[in-house]
Amino acid sequence: MLDAIGGMAGALGTASLHLLDLNSLFYIFLGTCIGLLFGAIPGLGGTTALALMIPLTFGMEEADAILMMGGSMAAATTGGSTSAILLNTPGTAPNAATTFDGFPLAVRGRAGEAIGAAATSSALGGLIGIFTLILVIPIVKEIVLLFSPPEFFLLAIFGLCAIAVAAGGRLLQGLIGAAIGFACAFVGFDPVSGVVRYTYGVDALWDGIKLVPALIGMFAIAQMIDLGVKGGSIAEDVTRVKIQRISDGIRATFRNFGTVVTGSAIGTFVGAIPGVGGTVAAFLSYTTQVQRDPNPDIPYGQGNIRGVIAPEAANNATDGGALVPTLAFGIPGSAETAVFLGAMVLHGLEPGPRLLFDHEDVVFTLILSLTTACVMATVIVLLLAKPMTYLTLVDAPILVPTVLIISLVGAYVINGEIVDVIVALAFGVLGYLMIRFNYPRMTFTIALVLGEITERSFFQAMGISDGDWTIFFTRTVALILVVMCILTLLVPSIRAVMERRTAVKSGAHPGGTT
Repeated sequence: MLDAIGGMAGALGTASLHLLDLNSLFYIFLGTCIGLLFGAIPGLGGTTALALMIPLTFGMEEADAILMMGGSMAAATTGGSTSAILLNTPGTAPNAATTFDGFPLAVRGRAGEAIGAAATSSALGGLIGIFTLILVIPIVKEIVLLFSPPEFFLLAIFGLCAIAVAAGGRLLQGLIGAAIGFACAFVGFDPVSGVVRYTYGVDALWDGIKLVPALIGMFAIAQMIDLGVKGGSIAEDVTRVKIQRISDGIRATFRNFGTVVTGSAIGTFVGAIPGVGGTVAAFLSYTTQVQRDPNPDIPYGQGNIRGVIAPEAANNATDGGALVPTLAFGIPGSAETAVFLGAMVLHGLEPGPRLLFDHEDVVFTLILSLTTACVMATVIVLLLAKPMTYLTLVDAPILVPTVLIISLVGAYVINGEIVDVIVALAFGVLGYLMIRFNYPRMTFTIALVLGEITERSFFQAMGISDGDWTIFFTRTVALILVVMCILTLLVPSIRAVMERRTAVKSGAHPGGTT
């Protein structure tokens, strides 16, 4: 153990010396700027940025290539939070949860505060996730092997159980939205029989509805339709817009540091599970925060700053967690790390157990690049926050066509298929109808994100156990998740009973009111 710690210290020292070189800092800065730009443009995101950067790294040293790509990977979700807050347009899929409270803050003239909170919580979440990665490297194998299909299924169910809480007082509308989300998630090939479902003769839907075009339509296009119908600007009362409130967001993040820690823990934990990713982590963090705060001063979904802090801390912490299976076993923990894994192979680095022994300095170079990029991205966003918040003052006739063009181009460039544009438009109309008739889009989005994982993991678990349902109750982690699901469903009822008892006692008290 002492030898292992000594080896890690030596590798960390070598990586630190390499990082102090101005050339290395330039590559991190370049990667950070690219990640912020691609993250802020709807439909592009960190995966596209990494894929386009691979050819640029062919002639570079392996350490410099890792620094630049690591910087881009760490900064993409931070960039995506700005468009999520200002335009209700998630720049990347994990930023979709940020729109629930970030955009209402912008509507109320507090866009600067929301951006300040998002940038700060993103940096803190990323740092906590990376620090956790350093701590768990010696025991990474045990952590990754804890999860198999039964645990994946129950983790998805846990996220779905939070729908009831997230819907608030609109339980029926929330469940209807979730049902529509599930129906959309089940489009395409059946993972068991291979039968094509609900495509209605459209060959492009055989692989299912792509998540990013659907989110672009549900949030960006739907919001622009709503804004175009209403007219005016995003900020409903321009006299209340306070551009200088960026520091308020920073202070709010540190006042709610417990929310940051909880979101970071969820992000790191979910990120380490291969194939789940930052989108699930962000939604789980958001719904967990809603449960942890039963009586908020501002209802969630209407501009609660903690609704911005929780998902942003989680989706940045996911980067550190996702590197656990990527580096240790060559199993990508997310789409971004899958592309990054390919770049490492191109540079002669074979992810797996030997990487942690033969190239430990490269591993710590990557970790330090992520750390530095988190800080750089936050500083850049905070410096540019003031001019960016002026977008909320732009009139609809200018803003609506501009955002629509960017959104539709973003939906197209992902796969180069016109059907993705059609999907974005269709979901835009659906999203507008949900806005118009007061149906929560959050429950729809959670079901759309978790639907495929839920179905696939369930059938895999049933195949492993030959149809024996006890597989969900005889494994330690699975049993813990079952208990968490039950508690999640019981929390609203318990809370309602306690509130009634409190009201009765207050009414019976001489000084109380009836």
